[in-house]
Amino acid sequence: MKYARLTKEQFEELHQEFINFLATQSITADEWKTIKETQPEAAEQELDVFSDLVWFGVLNKVKYLEHISPQQIHLFKCNEKNMRLIALKIENTAIDFTTKDGFQWLRDNLLSDSITFYNAKKDYSDDKHLDIFKMIQSGANITKGELFEYFANLING
Repeated sequence: MKYARLTKEQFEELHQEFINFLATQSITADEWKTIKETQPEAAEQELDVFSDLVWFGVLNKVKYLEHISPQQIHLFKCNEKNMRLIALKIENTAIDFTTKDGFQWLRDNLLSDSITFYNAKKDYSDDKHLDIFKMIQSGANITKGELFEYFANLING
């Protein structure tokens, strides 16, 4: 398994897609029931393959990621061959970017000397999708990129 098995809730959400996946392998509902009962390892393998297919589909569409912690914001744009990072860091531990007040402080004090900006590019390893997956596993969220583009315009503007 390359990524991670979907959760029970995710499988429930993707119930119809899983049925279609089994159908592409000519596995009927009755046969699936039998496989689960008599060949649990094979059933587990099917769940893993389906999970990887779902993850690949999701990861293939990711354009932006963001990871916001109390004193840092990491914004990523996932390009074809590399990832661009815009990061903001503050030393003041009284400010917490994960709160509404902290984010408002950031908006009001964007050009303050207490905020450090970083701008970098990093090439992917041999597996772009796995790189993105690991970032999601470590807490990054898939976004539409509004925050990234706002700061990109601010930096480049």
